Amino acid sequence: MTRVIAGPVAARVLAAYGAEVLRVGAAHLPEVPGAVIGTAFGKRSCEIDLRTAEGAAAFRGLVAGADVVMQAYRPGALAALGFGVAELAAIRPGIVCVDISAYGADGPWAGRRGFDSLVQMACGIAWEGGDGERPVPLPAQVLDHATGWLAALGALAGLLRRRAEGGSWHAELSLARTAQWLDGLGRVDGQGAADPDPSDFLAEMDGPDGRLTYVRPPGRIGDLSPFWSSPPPRRGEHPPTW
Repeated sequence: MTRVIAGPVAARVLAAYGAEVLRVGAAHLPEVPGAVIGTAFGKRSCEIDLRTAEGAAAFRGLVAGADVVMQAYRPGALAALGFGVAELAAIRPGIVCVDISAYGADGPWAGRRGFDSLVQMACGIAWEGGDGERPVPLPAQVLDHATGWLAALGALAGLLRRRAEGGSWHAELSLARTAQWLDGLGRVDGQGAADPDPSDFLAEMDGPDGRLTYVRPPGRIGDLSPFWSSPPPRRGEHPPTW
């Protein structure tokens, strides 16, 4: 239940390590086509309208068979439709819920929409990168990608806690909190850094959108490397079933 970058990156990470991932979108919600392609490796894709009885029933069936529900709508949006954390845990005891938002679930900005560059503006990162008169965001969506990896870690941590202790688990992440963490790591002078040669990190795969060149998922567990078993699907290509 995620769109654009942060949430889709998190689910893409899990897919690379063997999770069965179903991207649940909605036909009435706008998408960024390039972002959908770049973050949908290893996933299937369906569309559900939770505002309808049919859509709510389909989603309820998916939750009943899921280990993790990851969502990136504004805090309270799914709860208003009857799918808050408590309701999800009632449908599927032992569920791990991972929530991603711009500014967190508490505080005066909790209900605000937001995306990476806006949060960079609010947190001062873009001001630091400007010329003193005009803020300039970072050249990459660092908050989105970092939050995505942290969200994947939150899902795995919840699964490990469930295995050791039982129960359902809930992880909350926000772009603003990730910004605070990254900002606190300090600064290095990277002006003289050479551009890396990415060729060793690239692979190719054929899919519905043609031949795609992509960055392979990093990491290794023993002799095993993560990989995506399928190309990005067409939007809404699959039924809402496991």
